Amino acid sequence: MNKRRIFDLENLNDVQKFLGSFLPQNFKKGIRKAAEIMSKPTKVGAEFSDKVGDYVVGNQNIDQRNINLSAANPKFFDQLKEAGITPGQTPMQFLGAYTTRLATDVGLDASRQIYWRYNHPMALADGIIGKVLGPAYKELGPTQKAAIGGAISIPMGASLGHLDITNPQELFRSKGFAQSYAEKGSEDRRQTGQPGIEFLERVAMGRQGRPLKYETAKEDIPDLTKERYSNYMRNYYQDKGITGMGLVKFTPENLEGVPEARVVGFPIGLQAVGAGVGGTATARNVLSRPNLRTGAKALSILGGALAGAGAGELSNKLIAQARKDRSNKEEVKDYLNRTLTGEM
Repeated sequence: MNKRRIFDLENLNDVQKFLGSFLPQNFKKGIRKAAEIMSKPTKVGAEFSDKVGDYVVGNQNIDQRNINLSAANPKFFDQLKEAGITPGQTPMQFLGAYTTRLATDVGLDASRQIYWRYNHPMALADGIIGKVLGPAYKELGPTQKAAIGGAISIPMGASLGHLDITNPQELFRSKGFAQSYAEKGSEDRRQTGQPGIEFLERVAMGRQGRPLKYETAKEDIPDLTKERYSNYMRNYYQDKGITGMGLVKFTPENLEGVPEARVVGFPIGLQAVGAGVGGTATARNVLSRPNLRTGAKALSILGGALAGAGAGELSNKLIAQARKDRSNKEEVKDYLNRTLTGEM
């Protein structure tokens, strides 16, 4: 008499059934329901598409279907609820459904596709600009959209703070920061050993490098004090920001003494904010004027972005001067107090 086989290795269906026999029935029900929900066609423009496709990923050619299958999609929770699956009433089915959703997300890189488009301030700005400008911008052709968007993004990108456009001889290295590819063991990390990669990472990818040691940074920034340097280094390396993970944080005084935010490690200064606001405000106005040609619209928007960047730079100078004046007053006050008390 032939022994009954538990499963036939030549038949993977038997393997699946064997492994599935260890799972609770309600867990498997959740798996089946999740698979059923995710197999339904998803229209671009559905609730999650509006939130993620338009706001986060702009108009880029990322697989929208995959993005909709992200485990972070709140619509999936609502779909399970409509099917009678909730964490309170059917916890095992709910667990099975979300386990399937997470496995699908990982397999398709659904959430990571959002992150890949979401991990730079300019990507965020692109989505926000598209949302603010609305259909008048989204319905433009590719060349028109490039002209309008570029008139905002180029001044904004150039003034983020990760590069110094007045320092081409050092591949636009920003003041107080080292080259990422300085020669190993070199005393002066302001010189790079890999100019091609350095230029690409700084200009195309927006990478800034790490802060220099105090003595070298002070050569770049003569008014840099040890107190400002220490505060900035503490913020740069230790501050976890508003998310508790260091993704978004702010300092009122960077190495150059002006306010700076950091989003996923990339700096954003008032100049960049001003360029974005000025350019977008101008674009909202000119896009409603059909009598203007695309080139004229782009020039007008560029002017608005540059004016906004100028306002941001002026704000930086006023803030830095006010802080310097306050510091001088405190020094004078301290000097007078010591003189009156005979401590001099």
